[in-house]
This record gives sequence, structure tokens and C-alpha cells, in this order.
Amino acid sequence: QVQLVESGGGLVQAGGSLRLSCAASGSILTVNAMGWYRQAPGKQRELVAAITTVGSATYADSVKGRFALSRDNAKNTVYLQMNSLKPEDTAVYYCNAHIYHLDLKWGDYWGQGTQVTVSS
Repeated sequence: QVQLVESGGGLVQAGGSLRLSCAASGSILTVNAMGWYRQAPGKQRELVAAITTVGSATYADSVKGRFALSRDNAKNTVYLQMNSLKPEDTAVYYCNAHIYHLDLKWGDYWGQGTQVTVSS
């Protein structure tokens, strides 16, 4: 029983910035990797960025240099700072987390998605 709560999506002009957040709560022993995926209409879901517990992050080539991922382990929260946004960044962004539960079982969880729209 884990919930992921996403926030920070919205409408922004090209070149602007948004900050997405995803907070995990529930029966959590540890939060392993956390990341963001996105899916635009007519396209496959793609990995945007992911971060390990120790803070090692990886990014899709399309967002390198523009997006920055960070996490607050005390709050079980991951942040995606998105700068220099482009219209092609428009998509529904989904938070993903791999959770190790208090009962020692693993679970893979997804947020409901938050819409990011970049206008030209």
C-alpha cells in the first residue's frame, strides 16, 4: 500500500521552467530508484530521468542539460526541475518508484500522471 502524489504540472511558454514533485507514502521500508516517464499522444512512453537512492541520476538524451533530477530521502520525494522547456516536452509525466515495503516485499508504483503543456 503505497501512494505516489505528483504535483507541479501545468502550462508554460517555451523557454520557461516547471518543477515536478513526486512524494511516496505508505508502508515503506526503503525507496529504491525513483524516476519520471512521459507519454505524448501517439507516442510510446519514454524514460525522462531516474535517480538512485544515493543520488546518481540518468537522463534521456533529449533532456540532458535542461532537466535536473533530485531527491529528498527524508521525505521520500523526487523532484524534476525542467528548464528551457520546448513544445516537444509536452506530455503526461508519470512518476515511478520501486519500493521495499515494511513486510520485505517489493513493489513498483506509478503516479496518476501530471500534464505538462509547453506552448510555442
